[in-house]
Amino acid sequence: MAYAKLGRTSSQRKALFRDLATDLIINERIETTEAKAKELRSIVEKMITLGKRGDLHARRQAAAFIRREVANEEENQDAIQKLFSDIAPRYEERQGGYTRILKLGPRRGDGAPMVIIELV
Repeated sequence: MAYAKLGRTSSQRKALFRDLATDLIINERIETTEAKAKELRSIVEKMITLGKRGDLHARRQAAAFIRREVANEEENQDAIQKLFSDIAPRYEERQGGYTRILKLGPRRGDGAPMVIIELV
C-alpha cells in the first residue's frame, strides 16, 4: 500500500489523520495542505462506508479511529454519532466519492499548496 509519509513517524501520521478526519466529520469542511487532503480523502471515505454499513462491528471500527469529540452540543452528539446518524444516511444512494477538494493557492510563508476538503 502506497501512502505519503509527510515527514512524520507512523504514530505522528496516525494522530494527524485521526484529528483531521474527526474535524472533517464535525465541521464537514476544513482547510489544509493538498498532500494531507489527498491522504485524508481515502480515510474519510472508508469511515463513511463504515457508517453506511451501520452495524455494531462497523461502529466499533470507526470508534477505534475517530476521536470522541463533541460534534453537536444541543443534541449531546459526538463525532461518531454524527457520522452514523447524520452523514452516512445522506450518502445512502451514493457509491463512493463523498469528498471534494477545492484548490485555494499557495500558503503565505512557505508556499505550500492549500485546499479546502469538504463533504459533497
